[in-house]
Amino acid sequence: MKKPRLTLIKNPNPPISDALDLTQMSEEIERRVSARLRDPKRSVPTGSIFAVNPDIDAPTLLAYASQNLASVKAMSTDLVAQLEGPHRNKALAIQRLAVLTELLVNQALKNISSRESRIKPV
Repeated sequence: MKKPRLTLIKNPNPPISDALDLTQMSEEIERRVSARLRDPKRSVPTGSIFAVNPDIDAPTLLAYASQNLASVKAMSTDLVAQLEGPHRNKALAIQRLAVLTELLVNQALKNISSRESRIKPV
């Protein structure tokens, strides 16, 4: 059975509802910049969209990283099954990088847990 090919359909005439309202966007940018200039101590909102709590320990961070990499691996495996030719090769390379990185993170987790098990309480 031949694998389905993914094709990108370009719509040269998107509906008006999908078009960007540049006036509204400019007003919003101006409002945010003005607020920042009035109060320079105010934090930049885009800097706090994604943040990692610095108090989280390394094993927990590595565990989350490992889970995220496993998700990337699963998604890329599904994608590879749907592609052919050079696009498939690129997706396979991305999958391999995710697998190798997951192996590194898992080994780091093992190293940390074995080091902690060797430390004897005083």
